[in-house]
Amino acid sequence: MNKSKRLQLPSFFLLLTLLLNACQPAPAATPDMGVALTQAFETALAQLMPTATVPPSITDTPAPTATSNVPRTPPALPAPFVANQLNPLDIPHTYITDTCQYLQDKWNSNNAAPGTVVMVVMLHGITQEKAERTHDISKQDFKKMMKDLKEQGFEAITATQMADFMDHNAKIPARSVLLIQDDRHFAENFNEHFRPYWDEWRWPVVNAYIAKDERPDLWAENAALAAEGWVDYQAHGVIHNENMSDASTDEFLTGELQGAIANLQKYFNKTPVAIIWPGGSFGVRPVQFARQYGYRLGFTVNPRGPIMYNWVPLADQPDPGRPPIWRRARSTIRAWCCRVIGPIRWAQAWTLSARSAMKPQPTRNRIKPPSWNTTISCARRRSVLFHKALRADRRGRRLPCGRAECSSKPCGRSARKQENKTFK
Repeated sequence: MNKSKRLQLPSFFLLLTLLLNACQPAPAATPDMGVALTQAFETALAQLMPTATVPPSITDTPAPTATSNVPRTPPALPAPFVANQLNPLDIPHTYITDTCQYLQDKWNSNNAAPGTVVMVVMLHGITQEKAERTHDISKQDFKKMMKDLKEQGFEAITATQMADFMDHNAKIPARSVLLIQDDRHFAENFNEHFRPYWDEWRWPVVNAYIAKDERPDLWAENAALAAEGWVDYQAHGVIHNENMSDASTDEFLTGELQGAIANLQKYFNKTPVAIIWPGGSFGVRPVQFARQYGYRLGFTVNPRGPIMYNWVPLADQPDPGRPPIWRRARSTIRAWCCRVIGPIRWAQAWTLSARSAMKPQPTRNRIKPPSWNTTISCARRRSVLFHKALRADRRGRRLPCGRAECSSKPCGRSARKQENKTFK
């Protein structure tokens, strides 16, 4: 009995061991590394390959209609600006025919801002006391004018700056003024009246210099100012007292225009870019000669108003309110008395740029001044233009000094002071 029990116990443990082993998971099979790598490569390749898509169906594009082939044109530009302050007979004219070039120059951020204006003021004589001649201004009024210009935001420029502005809208102050001192003067005139504004505001002044090869002392004083750089010397003829016109000979026009260039280069080492027409008179042929000799600007004495880039007020017909200079008699030219005059690109009537197609304006009939044979010893003879107008008028008017004829005696204290400073 006991023996049979001892035999049953090992059998029981053997059966229990078999049952436990049956419950354990089967051992994992060792993977084949070559197969695993192959499967991984195929999986990665499948991910890289794009998924096949169905190509879109092609539809026919409808043929364009006839209207779609019409080229687009830009809208028309507005009419030129017209200022109500201008004289009704002064019509703004343009001188640049290439519209694209004009618009590019106008809106270029490196150029002058749109609406930039240049005002030109011509000063004939600045007197210490009250101005008695219509084309002069007193020192007190001159100072007041300069102060007003500064307070209104104006800045003075040179003739070359204005020419560059007129040509391609070169950058200048938005409110620019060109100050022109007419005729020859000693250095004292510029030092007294204009140097203070150069020292304080850096304002230059243009001098319309009569380039006659005489008076070495006068040339020397002005040459010193030219070397300083703040007096901008420009041409005002050589003989000066005889106006240039279409009736002038080629030799005379060459002498007045080329002669002025030669003498200014000789004494001032400067080539002028502007011609301030002697007497304010000009013609078609003088303008053509001026362009031929390299002048870029021309100035008359007709008050027209300020100018802008590609915008110059001009008169297309004679103006009865501003008759020819030789008929003005004692009133002479009011514009010379510190009033704004119209700077004209090449002259009042013409713009002779190669890009311009402006039509000429009517030529005014001017009275030719009489021959100047009689010697006038009155101190006021320094204003030859003034006396020529008086003599041409021939209406029995008396001279400013009260005499019917000039004598050898001076006309007054103020006249003597002016005589010592002004030479023509």
